Amino acid sequence: MDTSIRATLLRQHDMAWRLLSHHLAALTTEACLWRPGRDRGLHVYQDEDRRQWRADWPKTEGYDIGPPSLAWQSWHLIFWWSMVIDHSFGDASLTREQVLWPGTAESVRFEVSTLHAQWVEKVEALEDDALIGTGLTHWPFRSRPFVDVIAWVNTELTKSASEMGYVLFLRG
Repeated sequence: MDTSIRATLLRQHDMAWRLLSHHLAALTTEACLWRPGRDRGLHVYQDEDRRQWRADWPKTEGYDIGPPSLAWQSWHLIFWWSMVIDHSFGDASLTREQVLWPGTAESVRFEVSTLHAQWVEKVEALEDDALIGTGLTHWPFRSRPFVDVIAWVNTELTKSASEMGYVLFLRG
């Protein structure tokens, strides 16, 4: 068994991905747009011309804001994963305001699967020096070994799966 840092982090990522995939398969657009907090909590909304879905951004992270919808949770997953890929491997120009909710559960599955494939491809291709170096670490951290970013992605992926699963259980 390969016990390298990369292999260990990729195995951990695979476990988190399997859990998330289970919940993504259960998503429907109706479930995404359901609000577990009865009109409270973070959600998505269509802009004025009803062409794009934008996401709320919390002023605080207090429990009193209410629970987020699956639409917001899936947007948040797409947001942070898009940001880390762009800021680590792209031109680092992506901003939160540019990340939109895709509008349907099927589109969520497609976007998240695309991000997953991009991420795994990029991580698998990294040389060991890049993994332990800080050259790729621009978001959400700076000046830390890139393995910290990979571990953070795994943690965020697991957290997203847990949160989405809980809302699916509540709705069920």
